[in-house]
Amino acid sequence: MINTVIHWSLHNRFFVLLATLILTGWGLYSLKETPIDAIPDLSDVQVIVKTSYPGQAPQVVEDQVTYPLTTAMLSVPGAKTVRGYSFFGDSFVYVIFDDDTDLYWARSRVLEYLSQVAGQLPASAKPELGPDATGVGWVFAYALVDRSGNNDLVGLRSLQDWFLKFELQTVPGVSEVASVGGMIKQYQVVVDPNRLRAHDITLQRIQVAINRGNKEAGASVIELAEAEYMVRVTGYLTNADDLRQIPLGVNVNGKPLLLKDVADIRLGPKMRRGIAELNGEGEVAGGIVVMRFGENALATIEGVKQRLREIEPSLPDGVEIVPTYDRSTLINNAVDNLYIKLVEEFLVVILICAAFLFHLRSSLVVIVSLPVGILAAFVVMHYQGINANIMSLGGIAIAIGAMVDGAIVMIENVHKHIEKTPLTAENRWSVMAQAAGEVGAPLFFSLMIITVSFLPVFTLEAQEGKLFAPLAFTKTYAMAAAAGLAITLVPVLMGYFIRGNPLNRMLIAIYSPVIRWALHRPAIMIIGGLVVLMIGLWPANKLGSEFMPPLNEGDLMYMPTTYPGISIGKARQILQQTDKMIATVPEVATVFGKIGRAETATDPAPLTMIETFIQFKPRDQWRPDMTPDKVRKELERIVKLPGLTNAWVMPIKTRIDMLSTGIKTPVGIKVAGADLAVIESIGQQLETILNKVPGTASAFSERVAGGRYIKVDIQRDTAARFGLNIED
Repeated sequence: MINTVIHWSLHNRFFVLLATLILTGWGLYSLKETPIDAIPDLSDVQVIVKTSYPGQAPQVVEDQVTYPLTTAMLSVPGAKTVRGYSFFGDSFVYVIFDDDTDLYWARSRVLEYLSQVAGQLPASAKPELGPDATGVGWVFAYALVDRSGNNDLVGLRSLQDWFLKFELQTVPGVSEVASVGGMIKQYQVVVDPNRLRAHDITLQRIQVAINRGNKEAGASVIELAEAEYMVRVTGYLTNADDLRQIPLGVNVNGKPLLLKDVADIRLGPKMRRGIAELNGEGEVAGGIVVMRFGENALATIEGVKQRLREIEPSLPDGVEIVPTYDRSTLINNAVDNLYIKLVEEFLVVILICAAFLFHLRSSLVVIVSLPVGILAAFVVMHYQGINANIMSLGGIAIAIGAMVDGAIVMIENVHKHIEKTPLTAENRWSVMAQAAGEVGAPLFFSLMIITVSFLPVFTLEAQEGKLFAPLAFTKTYAMAAAAGLAITLVPVLMGYFIRGNPLNRMLIAIYSPVIRWALHRPAIMIIGGLVVLMIGLWPANKLGSEFMPPLNEGDLMYMPTTYPGISIGKARQILQQTDKMIATVPEVATVFGKIGRAETATDPAPLTMIETFIQFKPRDQWRPDMTPDKVRKELERIVKLPGLTNAWVMPIKTRIDMLSTGIKTPVGIKVAGADLAVIESIGQQLETILNKVPGTASAFSERVAGGRYIKVDIQRDTAARFGLNIED
């Protein structure tokens, strides 16, 4: 059958070359359209349910919101893990699905079960689904800065929430633009308890009055003078004076009692659970661009930056957009570096083939067939939805050396025939057919064996499968393409390009005596091989192991842990101090610090968690002999604050680790049990022990029961004597 294919190809050379041109064009198109990212997306298929329950303590949120939601989500089809987090005023429920689950099917199932449990939640608890994004969807971040002082934090946050956010959400591939930092303007009603008591008014009455005073409604239509008029009643609150004029009733003298008589109305910031800071210079407002699941990261980031350039002239005077995290730098550096290595490997293969064949035209067989095989792999990658990243391109790099084996062996066999039968115009194609037919079948099946050699990789699951499957897929596709080209295109190209081979004969004369010497002394060769094997076992046992090789992402993230119960004011002070210390390192370009949460379901960070994005200057601007490790050690030496345990991590890898395990460092220990006090005690003991382990930079046990509370216990019998219930 293989010989039949070879002979058909040689007799239909025009169609083979035409098919090659079509495949090349198709491959170039696929190469252009293939999404590009730095590494494969290792995050799980997840759906996030975020529920805001303003003003409520974590235990109340846990009992009334998180627990009902988590128990309801346990029965969602395909869900393998349900995690619930309860914070002050917010609940986060993460539903993790099996890897083969479609994300949008999972979202519809969660929404279905959410509708069933919504009636059990408090009236003021508003659950909503998080964005259709993965854990590594944070691809771009920026800060809004006004160095002129014309706009305060309220103005910058308003600009972000009501202008930039909506503009960037229209960019293809953007799932959400999360606001962070700044201040949200509020009308605040500060009630005077003494005046309430004097007028015998309750807080509930004030709340009802404000709600009733902020409404609009329609009242059908009326007909006047042969025209129809729609009736509309306007009543929305538009300023503080409208609030002051809200009626609460009439006093004993018959005079209207207004809200301003019992409360002070003023403008102020909304209570914050997150702060953003830039370069240690003070607070800023900003945004985090979250990419939609399955989109092209590089194209999305370029679209965001293009839109920012378009809207920058319309910003208020003095306002500047400062990029603080840009994954496109990592993507371009990683993929470009791998492309360069692929080209270098390609050129080395060509030079070696040209040298050994000693004829440039003969080496053109490899030069033409190799890129065609690579482009064929990109065609399948594109339609399968595999990104071009360091793993998928690495599979092609692994395959390149083996892809040319078929062409080289076939060319060598043709030269054997040329030595016996010199080529002429009449016998050229018959010689090619005979030479290719002799080795065609063994070559094809040997290449197919190499093709299926990575099949065990496809049995990997979870993160292992997501990491190594792209490499196995692309290597398999490239080898399969090489096997097909070896019995179709290569014989045709040989007929056009092959000539004599004097260097090859010279090399055979050199290594033939060595081969004959080894074949006549099998015992010595076997013993020598065993000795080398035994010598290699000792260093092999000393090698460490790692799931994923360390990837220098270019940017760095500073994620220290603070003790619980920290106030928002102290958090702001710590954030600015650490950012200012980091900015003193000459290699640092920008420092964007965030403590607490951004306005997104993908960021369940407590107020004790600092996430500082550090962007570095280009390497040619670094001090002589400085390396990333030296910079990290210098940062560790400079940033020292009491109560902070430093952790210097990579942004993408850390978010993957946190979403997979809930731990933000490479190594961690989880302690489970029924008593939080016992869990915390065990954690503190582990902290002391682990700090003494060689190689440990820092160890910190999270204080799971360290929140501070002011508890108000109502005496029911005493309250009953005044006719008051708990709600009152």
